Amino acid sequence: MSFTLHGLPISGGIAIGQARLISQATLEVSHRVIAPRRVEKEVARFESAMLRVRTEFEAMKSGMENSPADMRAFIDLHRMILDDPELSEAPKQIIRERRCNAEWAIVQQMEVLVQQFERMDDAYLRERSYDVRQAVERVVRELAGRQHANRLKGAKGERLIVVAHDLSPADIMAFRNHGVVSFVTDVGGATSHTAILARGMGVPAVLGLHNARQLIRDQETLIVDGARGVVIVNPGQRILEEYELRKTQLELESSKLKMLKTARATTLDRIKIDLLANIEGPEDVEAVLECGADGVGLFRTEFIFLGRGDMPSEDEQFEAYRKTVKGMEGHPIVIRTFDLGNDKDLHVADEAPGDRRRENPALGLRSVRLSLSEPKVFLAQLRAILRASKFGKVKILIPMVSHAFQVDQTLALLEQAKSSLRGEKIAFDEDIQIGGMIEVPAAALAIGTFLRRLDFLSIGTNDLIQYTLAIDRADEQVAYLYDPLHPAVLMLLSHIIGSSEKAGVPVSMCGEMAGDPNFTRLLLGLGLRQFSMFPARIPAVKQRVKQCDIAGIEALARRIARLDEPAKIVEQVERLNAWPQQS
Repeated sequence: MSFTLHGLPISGGIAIGQARLISQATLEVSHRVIAPRRVEKEVARFESAMLRVRTEFEAMKSGMENSPADMRAFIDLHRMILDDPELSEAPKQIIRERRCNAEWAIVQQMEVLVQQFERMDDAYLRERSYDVRQAVERVVRELAGRQHANRLKGAKGERLIVVAHDLSPADIMAFRNHGVVSFVTDVGGATSHTAILARGMGVPAVLGLHNARQLIRDQETLIVDGARGVVIVNPGQRILEEYELRKTQLELESSKLKMLKTARATTLDRIKIDLLANIEGPEDVEAVLECGADGVGLFRTEFIFLGRGDMPSEDEQFEAYRKTVKGMEGHPIVIRTFDLGNDKDLHVADEAPGDRRRENPALGLRSVRLSLSEPKVFLAQLRAILRASKFGKVKILIPMVSHAFQVDQTLALLEQAKSSLRGEKIAFDEDIQIGGMIEVPAAALAIGTFLRRLDFLSIGTNDLIQYTLAIDRADEQVAYLYDPLHPAVLMLLSHIIGSSEKAGVPVSMCGEMAGDPNFTRLLLGLGLRQFSMFPARIPAVKQRVKQCDIAGIEALARRIARLDEPAKIVEQVERLNAWPQQS
């Protein structure tokens, strides 16, 4: 019987092959009481499993010399998660105190960490809970003595499509040499590392299918349409032939994209467009250089917190920033200050009596609000960034500005940091630029106050859309309402870009919209000249840029931004994208 499943369109492309169902190590482990004389043996069993997983990660990474750098970075992240004392040491204490089995102990600690991530206000950070679960699952699998990838060995030339409840980046990389052409999962979001890796590898993928693992049988023929988020099970001959043709056409287009790495992102009417990359740490620099990016438009510094329970010192931060700046070999880099909520304390002190977590952290003490409430910690970060500015072209980006006084206080702290470094005779860039992220509707509507105070702006479309539409895109019940082409969103984007252009203040975009080729022409027509995205998305966006004659689409793009009928907007955007590719 043929049927169709719909999920999240994660990585474009079409794959046709046979389903191969993968069973995960269940994290609903049973609790067993260990005899007192066997407690230390259970601790040793836990330590041995952790060591085997770390060794496996090392072997996997050593065999990836010719793989994209961001793939190796995911292995480092999962290894770092397992090195966190909350997972490497605390379970041993639980085993000794409660005389329990190792599987149960590490899963208990995993739940503690997962809850911390799930309370975070930023959707991207919330989805890091998947990474914690995936890393722990690998240990549980090792404790159970289960193997994974060897089940995929099949006939030579067989095209396999992995069907699983969930997959970790390490799992996906282990599948690379087993004829896997695609994968689909029941869970996962657009910004999970599994999704990012799929896009980086160019593997068609659909996540968030909910019950694919239960509905699909082993060896059934599947078509995965990663661009539309569709999985067709047991398709008919006519459908198979149609998708084979579309797949061939897409592969030809993909081969052309690879030739664009060293090409400049210039439109047909010779307007230079800056295509920058979003990164999480120094380990991502190689991927940025490999894709031919013009620099880093967003360095998410909050990832320095991963794998630790305290605040990184100024020197630790400086080393991370310095390594990144030097690695960029003279290309510009925009470092965003901590975009954290009060779900992740900036200090080590225990929570005061009577304090409690906010039920809606997205509207609470987060980002620049939290940084300004902890001036000593904020000052240390500003000093670290300034010290790193000696080694390259560095800019500072302040997240979630909404009030003028937040900018004024930040500038005052920046001047204090500069003064202290001068007193210590530590070199830094005296003319370092400082910008603000426009991701709150209030900041977009009152854009003038920020244009007068800042050197540049960056539009964070992920949060801007969420706050404008009151939609949490990580909430599956309302995620369908998340709409980048909503009339209100387009009006705000047009206002931000137009106002910045009039004021002569550079503006970039670092949200998901910037990396989606379907929006490239619209944004160019509205006046955007700087885009920042995941490195793997740069070639496709560059191709759209090089095919675009801005002078020929400006009028239509601006008319679209004034429309208030959603259906009409979609129709006109399709018309815009079908505009002749040459003047």
